Amino acid sequence: MRVFPLLLLGGFLAVPVHAADAQDWLSRLAKADRQNLQGVFVYERNGSFSTHSIWRRVEADGKVEERLLQMDGPAQEVVRIDGETQCISNGLADQLEGEAWPARPLDPEKLSEWYDIRVIGESRIAGRQAIKLVILPRDQHRYGFELYLDRETSLPLKSLLLNEKGQLLERFQFTQLDTSSQPDSKLLEPGPGCRSVHVPEPKEQARAGWHLEWLPPGFTLNGVRKRRSPASGETVTYLMYGDGLARFSVFLEPLRGAMVEDARSQLGPTAAVSKRVATADGDMMVTVIGEIPLGTAERIALSMRAGDEAHLAQ
Repeated sequence: MRVFPLLLLGGFLAVPVHAADAQDWLSRLAKADRQNLQGVFVYERNGSFSTHSIWRRVEADGKVEERLLQMDGPAQEVVRIDGETQCISNGLADQLEGEAWPARPLDPEKLSEWYDIRVIGESRIAGRQAIKLVILPRDQHRYGFELYLDRETSLPLKSLLLNEKGQLLERFQFTQLDTSSQPDSKLLEPGPGCRSVHVPEPKEQARAGWHLEWLPPGFTLNGVRKRRSPASGETVTYLMYGDGLARFSVFLEPLRGAMVEDARSQLGPTAAVSKRVATADGDMMVTVIGEIPLGTAERIALSMRAGDEAHLAQ
């Protein structure tokens, strides 16, 4: 499970701090995932809450083991080693391939081209002192974050993702966090419902044969993959794009004469837009899914064209 929290600052009074200080905190955040921890956090999306336990164990040789377990409702879990998903619960398995993004480091200097990054003060989360940052989009094609980083470890203790009207789209917040000791290895062992998975290596990257005539500024193509659709059994090509923080995928599925209507929806921060596109080889359904505004997702879907080969970002 990805924990990269995505504003209207309204009544907040920004503390005059150099932008370099904010970028320094983001640089610390990028390195904060290599330390021992165990804790409990709540996740809110579209008015629904869930509680999760998380364990991370860093071995002397540098290997990082992580386990995430949902504590209410179905016992969903994910186990990762060095960022690679090892197993995942059945209810999440079908989502994995679409979320299997190439690992890319957080680059504060690059992000500053597309976001205004500020330190606006301090707070206290889960009994720990936190630095409050805001990451404000410079255009309408991405969301901003309100981010609370642990002063001691730089771990994200809380994040809020709000749309341009100040409405909450997603909340992540620790209620308990212990970074003082290494979790017992038994706590990292997967439960019986955790299903082994295979994520294609970069060398297995597919070639798309499609391109976007319009792409939001700052977004680049991070990868091209193929998967089998659980609904139709068809092989679906999907292209993954990101700006270093926000990301979306474009799925290309042959329709084979199936009658499928265009669709658009928004669930919390996730937009989904499907458009039928006619090609020389028959109609295709182009579906854009990602944590971007709905209007941006729709424009991307309308910009997808068959033809020139899509090339991976260098």
